[in-house]
Parts: sequence; C-alpha cells; structure tokens
Amino acid sequence: MLTAELTIILLNVVIALLAYLSVYPTLAGNDFNKIALYDIGTSSIALAIVGYHYWGSDYVFDLLVTEVNWFWFTLATYSAIEIPLMLWYFKKHEVIVSK
Repeated sequence: MLTAELTIILLNVVIALLAYLSVYPTLAGNDFNKIALYDIGTSSIALAIVGYHYWGSDYVFDLLVTEVNWFWFTLATYSAIEIPLMLWYFKKHEVIVSK
C-alpha cells in the first residue's frame, strides 16, 4: 500500500508531466504569461484533489525537516517537482521571462 506522502508525490508528478509535456506546448508555447496562468490552474488541480481527500483531517505529513498539513505538503512537493521541469521547458522552448 502506498503511503499518503507517496500518493501525493505521484499525483504531483503526473500533473506536472502532463502540463509540461502536453498542455503547455499545445496551449502556451513560449508565452510566459500563458504558462504562468496555466500553472496556477495545474497547481490548483493538485491542491483540489488532495484537499478533497484530506480537508479537515488531522493527518500530519512528513516534509523531511518538519511536519506539515496536506496543503503545505502538496504545495512544497509540487514546487520541488515543477522547478526542474520549468527550467527544462523554458530552455527548450526559449521562453522569454521579461519583455
């Protein structure tokens, strides 16, 4: 059986990979503003799915150096998974951050 932490991490991996390998190239291309807007949506999807399951629970998640609730665990792990993908995507698609 998967632990709650591993389940959330796997969910975040799937959402981030779908976003950066399918959704962003199709809908956003190299437009930083569109990528940022869609990223708010994808991270919100992850938070909504996890929140639906753990909202109101007292379950504590282990974040290596501290224990946090479901919201912070999901947000921190999604960010840690997304940053390398974002850097790769920005380099591959020549995304310009400022104009």
